[in-house]
Amino acid sequence: MIEIKNIHKKFGKNEVLKGASIKVNKGEVVVILGPSGSGKTTLLRCINFLEKADQGELSIGETNVNFKNATKKEILKIRRQTAMVFQSYNLFQNKTAIENVMEGLVIARKVPKREAEEVSKKLLDKVGLADKYNYYPVQLSGGQQQRVGIARALALNPEAILFDEPTSALDPELVGEVLSVMKQVAKEGMTMVVVTHEMSFAKDIASRVIFMEGGVVVEEGTPKDIFTNPKEERTKQFLKRIVS
Repeated sequence: MIEIKNIHKKFGKNEVLKGASIKVNKGEVVVILGPSGSGKTTLLRCINFLEKADQGELSIGETNVNFKNATKKEILKIRRQTAMVFQSYNLFQNKTAIENVMEGLVIARKVPKREAEEVSKKLLDKVGLADKYNYYPVQLSGGQQQRVGIARALALNPEAILFDEPTSALDPELVGEVLSVMKQVAKEGMTMVVVTHEMSFAKDIASRVIFMEGGVVVEEGTPKDIFTNPKEERTKQFLKRIVS
């Protein structure tokens, strides 16, 4: 469903991705773990061309592109198949919750406003914000803002949703409400690629776990493989430190 082959990305002289390759099957929840600077967020951002990789190939569904030579038309096609949930929410501060969810439908997808409003209400209901349609981001908690972000991603009806550390900016007591919504979305069969440090989520929900360091995939396997019997010493070291 999503396949990345031999992806490379430099920022100046700093080579962040060094030939990583991953594959995500339809309906899978793939969790990417790794220390800061391992390249996991850059990898995620390259999937929908928020960053443009220097080298490598990307396939999503029937769409195949070369990162280096991708045309605007190809990039648009990729973006129409994916949606992103950011760690810092990225909501429009001058728009209400429902307007934030409607924005992509009306502007990018050209959906009529009335239809977009109905879809947006249903999705805000789904993420537990039925009473917050007309609240601005400043009036919402971090967890509520992130749930608006998830509703906005779902509104685009993507083939896959990419989550970039969606709970890292939240106070600890708000993490659970966001993870609960993510678990619900996963159980409904959405293909998800999640960069996170939430080990319990990875253990409970992930189809596969990928551990990255130094811009490459060090190890991957089922949650049971990675958390109870990792093969690589570096994976063992990371998990020992992060879990404790």
